[in-house]
Amino acid sequence: VELAESGGMSVEAGGSLTLSCVASGRTHLIAGMGWFRQVSGKEPEFIAAIKWTGDGATRYSDSARGRFTILRDIAKHTVSLQMTNLKSEDTAVYRCTADQLGFLSDWASAHEFWGRGTQVTVSS
Repeated sequence: VELAESGGMSVEAGGSLTLSCVASGRTHLIAGMGWFRQVSGKEPEFIAAIKWTGDGATRYSDSARGRFTILRDIAKHTVSLQMTNLKSEDTAVYRCTADQLGFLSDWASAHEFWGRGTQVTVSS
């Protein structure tokens, strides 16, 4: 499974941004997709996850809940992350993930496939 993110850019605090991720390759393996973010020198931080099949259940981190929304488009093999009320602490490389279990895990090790990421910079 290959993942390609897009949409990262520089925005002002309080602004909104939508990130997209397209999956290709062995997409039939995907049971769940998610978003992590990473700051240089730190471990990836879980942001949100969504089940790829069924009811599309979601899970959010405390920092994302209420401000971010994860959505799926199964036909287009795409997952997006709508971000609102952005804060300077949201600045990071945002990476799309996919996994074969769909457990909505917040552990990075549970996500087998990773994109390279897209940079989001929020200026205050």
